[in-house]
Amino acid sequence: MTDVTSEQGGMPFSLTREQIIRWAPVLVLAFLVLFFPIFEWLEDFLEGKDHIYLLDSRFFSIRNASRIAVAATPALMVAIGVTFIIIMGSIDLSMEGNVSVSAVIFAFAFIALGGTLASWAWLAIPLALIVGAVIGFINGLIHVRLQIPSFMASLAMGFVGTGFALLLTGGDRIRVEDELFRSLLTVRWLNFPVMCYVALAALIVAWFIQSRTTLGRNFYAVGGGEELAQASGLNVARVRVLGFTLAGIFFSLGALMAVGRIGIAETATGNNFMFISITAVVVGGTALWGGIGGVWNTMVGVLIVNVINNGMVVIGLPNWLQDAVLGILVIVAVVLSTNRKSISFVK
Repeated sequence: MTDVTSEQGGMPFSLTREQIIRWAPVLVLAFLVLFFPIFEWLEDFLEGKDHIYLLDSRFFSIRNASRIAVAATPALMVAIGVTFIIIMGSIDLSMEGNVSVSAVIFAFAFIALGGTLASWAWLAIPLALIVGAVIGFINGLIHVRLQIPSFMASLAMGFVGTGFALLLTGGDRIRVEDELFRSLLTVRWLNFPVMCYVALAALIVAWFIQSRTTLGRNFYAVGGGEELAQASGLNVARVRVLGFTLAGIFFSLGALMAVGRIGIAETATGNNFMFISITAVVVGGTALWGGIGGVWNTMVGVLIVNVINNGMVVIGLPNWLQDAVLGILVIVAVVLSTNRKSISFVK
């Protein structure tokens, strides 16, 4: 894109493709935050309601902001895991099976160990994280050792995970009713549940891994050019397996948040995470071919997805329209972020 020079004061500035990609998600989020209350205000105005104030919108209420944050928390954990994989230029579609298995094993172990965090049941939390990591490790190993495309290997692992969760539960629901564990949702600091702060802490850890560790830098190296990374002496296969393992840990974190949110673990716990997480990562600005983006982009993407879902409920639009809008956003995001002169095919 060519440079644009300001006529006033002679100060040149450039509007590059990278800058558009970087700021577009934030601008979309800001637009949505303003669009839904304005739409709601217009509806009230046309209905002739008195004392209409934009800031009195249901969308702008603290309660609604908390509702968006709670809905976004499990999806953010899963989407962070997906982000690491996409940065490497791969794709992981195993999240639904991983989340279901992690949630179910956590619930069974939690109950078997006493049913409350005040007892030995807290051990179910690291157990769930280990389960997620093992599934991710196997996923990465199948992809690397058998040289199966990542989307196919992970999709198969997702089906295996969902089937295994169904085998464990027999289709039943396992309730986790411990007040201490449910305090993730019920206890609030500054009007937001504890689980939102836990998710923020996990996001900061993910950012640290991404930007301050050798492993995180290796993710970008692999995504920026696998052949070049291999030629420079990087063990690409090892990096990929570690990436899938790390993603599995964040998938299991999403499972814990999902169980903490509804108090139930079942085979369906992982449902819809595939669409939501990948949509959030792409809409947030992480490039599908790898090497560009990060977890903060993903946070913005998750907020965009959840603001759309919440806002359309507030103004009374149907569910199918929500999915249509998200689909359009994905297409637009991919078109804006893809340089079709340098990329001749889609992975």
